[in-house]
Formats: sequence, structure tokens, C-alpha cells
Amino acid sequence: MTWDWDYALDILPDLLSAFVRFTLVATVLGTLLGAMLGLVFAVVRRLRVPVLAPLVGAFIEFVRSTPLLVQLFFLFYVLPLAGVTLPALTTGVIGLGVHYACYYAEIYRAGIDGVPRGQWEASTALSLPRRFVWQHVVLPQAIRRVLPALGNNVISMFKETPFLALITVPEMLQQARSIGGYSFRYVEPITLVGLIFLAASYPTAIALRRLEIRLGR
Repeated sequence: MTWDWDYALDILPDLLSAFVRFTLVATVLGTLLGAMLGLVFAVVRRLRVPVLAPLVGAFIEFVRSTPLLVQLFFLFYVLPLAGVTLPALTTGVIGLGVHYACYYAEIYRAGIDGVPRGQWEASTALSLPRRFVWQHVVLPQAIRRVLPALGNNVISMFKETPFLALITVPEMLQQARSIGGYSFRYVEPITLVGLIFLAASYPTAIALRRLEIRLGR
């Protein structure tokens, strides 16, 4: 349980490389996919599109009721049996994005429902096109209201990227385990992983809190 600074500094570049190449990439791409797909889900359900809206609602409930890890295993180990084989990182991004899209959809829904009814009525009275109303009246207000909640989900996704190690993505925690298995020293690599996660997520959480206060004003 002794700490070796020379060893820690020696392995730090490898951990940071894994952080940038896999952990950060999976978080950014997963967030973009989840945010866009979640918005589509929310709009489809809000417009009550026949057939599609009930299917989207059932899909959201299914995904939210099953663990992320099970979904990742299904995408990586079961889909290839049906002839669908994707790279590990791509599978991880899709798994994270789709999983969190279902949570984003509910956040968007709350934001849309929070737009004052008078805004909808005024848009109708002015005979504004539906697309214009959504793009320039409803969504700007809705997203502004729920932006802090969306940011919190980004942090949650970031902290769940170690699950990708179980589908062979060499992300930061997997790299730390490999280093520890090679050197038989786990204190430094695992501790550094925790510190890197803390250094990335804590300032983000503070920034989101300040953003929430600013938007509340």
C-alpha cells in the first residue's frame, strides 16, 4: 500500500491517453447522440404521432427499466449472432447514446410542458407555421429551462464509461487494470483514474450549478 511517485508519473501519460482517446470520445459522442435522439423522442411523443408515439413510449420505458450493462452486452455479444457486428467503441457510443436518450426525452418533455400555455395560444393566434413555432418559440424556451438537468446527465454518462471496458473498449479504467496486471501494482493506477475522473467532473458540476443559478435569475 505504499505510493511510488516515480511509478505514478510514469504511467500517467498512458492513462491520460486512454482518457482522451476513449473515455472522452465516448462521452462526447454519446452525449451528442443521446441529446439529438432524445429530442426526437420527446417531439414525437408531444405531437402524438400515430403508431410511432406509442412505440417510442414503449421503447423509452423498456430502456429505462433495464440496466445499461445488459444493453451493452446485447449490442456487443448478441447482435453479431444476427450478423450485425460493430467496433467496440462504436457499440459503446450507441449503447450510451440510446440509453441516455430515453432520459433526455423525459427531460425535454418536462421542459416543453413548462412552456407557458399563452405561448402556444399566441403562436396559434398569429397563424405561425408549426415548424416555426417549434424551432423559434417552444424549443428555445424548453431547452433553456432544462439545460442544467441535461448537463447532469452528461456527468452521469461520463462516470459510466468504465462499463465499456466490459465490451473490450480500452478506456481509462481498463488501461489502469492492464497496467496493474503487468506491474502487480494497483494503488497508483486505480487512484490516478479516480483523480482524473474527479478533476474532470467536479469543475463541470460547479459550472452547471452556476449556470442553473444564472438561468434561474
